[in-house]
Amino acid sequence: MGSVEVLIVDDQAPFRAVARRLVALVAGWRVAGEAESGEDAVAAAERLRPHVIVMDINLPGISGIEATRRILAGQPGVTVVLVSTYAAEDLPPDACSCGAAGYIRKEDLTPARLRAHLAAIDPPMPWTPAPGGVDDEHR
Repeated sequence: MGSVEVLIVDDQAPFRAVARRLVALVAGWRVAGEAESGEDAVAAAERLRPHVIVMDINLPGISGIEATRRILAGQPGVTVVLVSTYAAEDLPPDACSCGAAGYIRKEDLTPARLRAHLAAIDPPMPWTPAPGGVDDEHR
């Protein structure tokens, strides 16, 4: 497999910038594209065919949860990780049934936590630490 292509979906530009940096810390991963709404996410996923999607739950238009359902209906092999500011116990009920691989609070999103979710997939997503990159839970 070549690089792991990642689609970042969030309506806030500052978070997309942080997510781009996070993806850059993992060698062999690259940002394939970005989207700001649920509808844009569905269209971008169809066009770009990413391996991984980092998907905000609260988006303009359709939610990240509904966008995840639509994307996985057409691309069952893509891995979606939901992100938001919710505590896990406060997630909308349908977040657990939309097909996403997992959930990470935005403030807890690190390369290691993202990889941990992806390692649970069969087959796991490949990764290697980026030279000089951050490769632990605390960053």
